[in-house]
Order: sequence, then structure tokens, then C-alpha cells
Amino acid sequence: MKYVIVGGTSGIGLAAAKMAVDAGHEVIAIGRDPAKFPAAQSVGATTAQVDAANFVESHRFFASQPAFDHLVLCVSGSAGSGSFRDLTLEDLRKGFEGKFWPQITCAKAALASLNAQGSITFVGAISSRAMKPGTAGLAAINAALEAMVPILASELRPTRVNAVVPGVVDTPWWSRVPEAARKELFEQLATEVAVGRVGKPEDLASAIMFLTTNTFVTGTILDCDGGWKLKNA
Repeated sequence: MKYVIVGGTSGIGLAAAKMAVDAGHEVIAIGRDPAKFPAAQSVGATTAQVDAANFVESHRFFASQPAFDHLVLCVSGSAGSGSFRDLTLEDLRKGFEGKFWPQITCAKAALASLNAQGSITFVGAISSRAMKPGTAGLAAINAALEAMVPILASELRPTRVNAVVPGVVDTPWWSRVPEAARKELFEQLATEVAVGRVGKPEDLASAIMFLTTNTFVTGTILDCDGGWKLKNA
């Protein structure tokens, strides 16, 4: 099988690329920053520089590809968080432009070369339903992706369309937080999660591999959050 992983050069995407290669699949990891390419190449993936938010560039890339089987959309951004009173509309737009639009753009551009019997897997975030103060913007971005999944699964059949939804995962997404503060935050968040720890990229990679390889699953939103939403249960 052949995978194209958008955002496959770091974090969850990189872990998914490694897991897919280890399972014997061919992987193309695409991203914007060539400085991150060696990490993907080191796990056996081929790399390509593509601005996922640019439809012309994304369409050009996918049009140049022979048929492939699985599209995994891990691209994300850090904008859009913060209290609603302080959240600027510009920052919220940046949040959509960093995650929602790149994932949708690539999903649309890939249809011409995606195997009809293959799959599309979006990567959202549990902020869509966690109802945590300070995440209204993130909730909007990720809920928009989730809302499209069952509709696309029906519309694009027999191509399977699913989403994996992470909780708090230790990835470069958190690099904007100073290391000491990040460590303290993760320790606190671990006490609020049913499994007693924050996630690892490999946890999500495993969920992605399940969704791509199980040919009887479509239209599914798979929470991989360590029980985050159970914290108040």
C-alpha cells in the first residue's frame, strides 16, 4: 500500500510515517519545511515540499502522483487558542488557515489520484468536544473537520473517510511553551486523564494505522484522548 501523509515530517505524522514504513508500506511525507525532511527520510519515507494550504500547489503535487491508497492529514497550526474575550478574529482565522483549510485543500486535491478503495484520515483534536474554557477557537476549527467526516464517507464511497481525535499529546505543537512550564503542564494534565499520562505520537499513529487498514470502518470519529472527556464523569 502507498500512503501520502500531509504533515508527515514531525509529531504525529512522523510517527505514522514510521509505523507505516515498518509495516511494509510505501510512504510519501509532505511538509513545508525542508529542515524537517531528514527525520522522515531517516524512517524510510520519501519527502516532498508542498504548501498544503495552497490549492494550486497541492493540486499540482497530487496530479503528478501515480495512484495511491491512503491519505493521512496531520497538518496543524497553533493559532486560535485563548479566552474568547481576548481571542482576535485574525488569530482565529490563522487557526483555520493552519489546520482546517490545509486538510480540506489536500483532501480535495488528492481525489483525482486516490485509489477509490482507499481511505482519507483527518486528524482533529478533542478540543472539539472537551468544553474546556479557553479553547472555543480550537473547538470551532476541529469540530468543523469532524462535522464533514460522516458526510464525506457517504458522498465519496467506496473511499473510506475517518478521523482520529487526539487529546493532549507530547508533540512539537507544544514547543511554543517553555520546557519547564511544559513539563509542569503535562504533569498536571496527566492527573486529569483516565490513563494517567499525556499521549505519545505513537499512540495516535497506531490509531491512524487501524483506520487506514481496517476496510470495514468508515464515517468514524475515533477518540484517542486517554479518556480526557471522562475527567468530569
